[in-house]
Amino acid sequence: MSFLKTVAEEEAEGDVANMFERDVERVGYLPNYSKTFSLHPAAYQAWRSLIASIAKPMDARRYEIATVAAARRLRSTYCSLAHGEILAEEHMEPSDVARLARDPEHPPLDVTEALIFRFASKVAEDAISVTEEDIVELRAAGLSDRDILDVALASAARCFFSKGDFSDFFSDPRFLTGFCHCLPIRCEAWRGSIRTIRSMRVSAIF
Repeated sequence: MSFLKTVAEEEAEGDVANMFERDVERVGYLPNYSKTFSLHPAAYQAWRSLIASIAKPMDARRYEIATVAAARRLRSTYCSLAHGEILAEEHMEPSDVARLARDPEHPPLDVTEALIFRFASKVAEDAISVTEEDIVELRAAGLSDRDILDVALASAARCFFSKGDFSDFFSDPRFLTGFCHCLPIRCEAWRGSIRTIRSMRVSAIF
């Protein structure tokens, strides 16, 4: 559901129909964010190209850690659940992902990954607060300047996509019976927003 009047799947034509078809082929169903972007498929295609150019050169686990850090800081339930699920299924134990959500100051990560998590969070929340000391610390942990830029871009890109929350689209229904129910933490009002839970109560870890 969205505040916006989007294109229904059965009414999609042209670029919108092609966009819907690609997303169904990619993830197996039509995500809610695709419906929102049905009003501007060119912007969505540009986003897909941008995020692919950022993610593909990165280590997959590092990209997901940076993305979850940014999504959590941005209070995006949708992105937090989607990328938390990827972390839990492909890179970490679900219990560790829950710990990451519950206690981000003491994440179940190695020293380098913890620095990446903190840096991505900082970029998402207030990029101007990043200092030279932050960069020096990341370099000392073994990151190249390109690595640091990649983490910053992953975080910055998540800022764009997470702001789709303005339209009040919700996490896809599959999350109600999937990843979030496998974790020991439930938060129906994670965003602290009445409007978000008035139509759907989502068990979330972030």
